[in-house]
Amino acid sequence: MRPQLSEYPPIYSGKVRELYAIDAQHMLLVASDRISAYDHILTTPIPDKGRILTAMSVFFFDELRVPNHLAGGPDDDRIPAEVLGRALVVKRLEMAPVECVARGYLAGSGLAEYRATGTVCGIPLPAGLVDGSRLPQPIFTPATKAALGEHDENVSYEQIAATVGAGLAARLREATLDVYSRGAEIAAARGILLADTKFEFGTTPSGDLLLADEVLTPDSSRYWDAADYEPGRTQPSFDKQIVRNWLTGPESGWDRTSDTPPPPLPAEVVDRTRARYIEAYERVSGLSFADWPGGSA
Repeated sequence: MRPQLSEYPPIYSGKVRELYAIDAQHMLLVASDRISAYDHILTTPIPDKGRILTAMSVFFFDELRVPNHLAGGPDDDRIPAEVLGRALVVKRLEMAPVECVARGYLAGSGLAEYRATGTVCGIPLPAGLVDGSRLPQPIFTPATKAALGEHDENVSYEQIAATVGAGLAARLREATLDVYSRGAEIAAARGILLADTKFEFGTTPSGDLLLADEVLTPDSSRYWDAADYEPGRTQPSFDKQIVRNWLTGPESGWDRTSDTPPPPLPAEVVDRTRARYIEAYERVSGLSFADWPGGSA
């Protein structure tokens, strides 16, 4: 008989994920259906989003074949029935206080910094790059972890080395670029470009570095359809861009610069966002979301 979620003491609640204690070595990682945008947690959830992110992470943890924090699959008996399909049993780790970002293409905050300075996180890039340009080689562009409701801040590799030590910084950079390259190759085989992504790593008591949290999901990654790729413009992405576009468009009536929280999402935006997340999972994995535990698509 599966335990009740109430039997596990809560440890942490973030924008999307919640952690519960199982025992001294293990935790329950639960992905909710909450969605955030512009540093706000929206009042409207996206149905099945937690299951989609969990399914995508499990697919990649299996395909990447790198040491990771998984200690139990989606059907593990320690997972309560009420969160089946959107929860995983994971190892307790000492998490590195770094958002480990890899970029293979120029977009987002990296593009903004490049336009201002010609660099990204202090790394000089060739002149003449445009929105969506493929970089000469993938780069490690770390960020500090911000408190809930605040922005992560892009920083240089040297700043990370000063924070966590040169040894760990080097291991994080090497692991980040390795996992990015593996993930990009898997996605490319499905006609998808992995523009950039964010990883988290933690260490075991013996010092082993493990890939943790979510991995290569539409929330943590910028995916583009290779067939539609066209440098020099913003690329349509497999993520919550639908939500961002509506929030900043005239229909929402929301002023992003104000202190007013975003309004509820209309059903049409919710449905299109859910469909886009499912499309990302099915395109990249080659699997059907209907077969994932905890419900049906």
